[in-house]
Parts: sequence; C-alpha cells; structure tokens
Amino acid sequence: MAKKNVSGENKTTVDDKEKKKSSVAKSDEGEVSEVKADSEEAVSEGTDVKVDEVENVPEEKAESARPKPVPKGSRRGSKAIQVELDKYKELAQGNEEKYKRLLAEFENARQRTEKEGSKMFDLGAKDVLEKLLPIVDNFERALASIPEEDIDRAFEQGVDKIYRQLMVTLEGIGVTPMDAEGKEFNPELHNAVIHVEDESLGENVVAEEMQKGYMYKDQVLRHSMVKVAN
Repeated sequence: MAKKNVSGENKTTVDDKEKKKSSVAKSDEGEVSEVKADSEEAVSEGTDVKVDEVENVPEEKAESARPKPVPKGSRRGSKAIQVELDKYKELAQGNEEKYKRLLAEFENARQRTEKEGSKMFDLGAKDVLEKLLPIVDNFERALASIPEEDIDRAFEQGVDKIYRQLMVTLEGIGVTPMDAEGKEFNPELHNAVIHVEDESLGENVVAEEMQKGYMYKDQVLRHSMVKVAN
C-alpha cells in the first residue's frame, strides 16, 4: 500500500488570521502616541508586522508643524494676476462706454424714425382729408338752402344727421374748423379775398368768412377765405 505524504504547502498557520493593527493613544499629560512601522511598503496578508518605536508628540508641537497659509501678497504670480485683472477692468469699462453710446444712438434713431413715420402718416391723411372738405361744404350749402317750413321733414332731418355724424368723425381724427369771423386777420391762417370799410369793426378784423378754413392737428388743412374790414 502506498503512503500519502503531506507537504508544507498544505499547512495552515495562525498568521493567516492576524490583521494589521495601529493605534494612537493619549497619555494623561495630553501627549499623542504615534505608532511607526518598520517600512512604508504595503503589507500583505499573513506577514508579521513588528513595531519598533512609539513616539509621543505634544498637541502644540503637532499644531505648529502644520503648514501655514501663504499671504496673498507673497503668493507666487500674484502681481502678474493683478496686472492682468486691471487690464481686463479697463477693457470692461471701455466696452461699457461703447455700449452706452450705442444705446443712446439707437434711442435717438428710434425716436427720429417714429417722428418721420408719424409725419409721413400725417401728410397722407392730410391729402385725403383735403378731398373730403368739398363734401362738407356741399352738406352745409344743402342745409342752408332748406326752407324754414321744410326743416322738420324726414329727408331734411336725415341730411342734417349725416352732416353731424361726418363732422364728429372728422373732429375725432383731428380736423377742426377755424371759425375766423370776428378774429384778427392772420395771413398764415386766412386768405383775404375782399377788403371792406366797416366802422363797427376794428382794424384788420375778419368781417366775414366766405369759405371755412380747417386745421388738422397743428397744421393748416385749408385756409379760410375771408372778407377783411378796414
């Protein structure tokens, strides 16, 4: 019968179950015990660790051994960073000034465009309104020619209502009559066609408005044709 040999590779040791332990203990005097190992190399499982020396370090010494923060002024490259920062500050201020100038120019251009657009609109409206004034004149002539006894008839009342509605609409747009009679003659508003002597009126006064003049907002839509006294 053959014998079975047992080699050393099949043996187990208690060392395989041991673990690395390190501890730091405080003494009664407030000292800290530091445990130093023989080597900083990695310790594999099953290797014995031998502690050679334990050194006690006071808390004050440990605190003083810590690295101190470096002041900003002493830091490496701080001057160069400050110079770079100042350069970018100047650049930012210059860009801000450019932005303000561009914003002001844009606002001026916007207001100018709005003003020009409004002016063009008024010119177009003025041209249309001038063509409506003869219709207003015809309504007034028609109403003035109605006999007194026929003024309350339905047809005449309808004409009057249409005329009033037209005048209200024109007034809402900005068209208003000048009503020059009895006022001082103004060549910018009135067009004198007849000159008469009238002691009851003052000098250079409009004695009669022969054709109504109209204003569109602050512009003359049509000059008044007037008779001027004295």
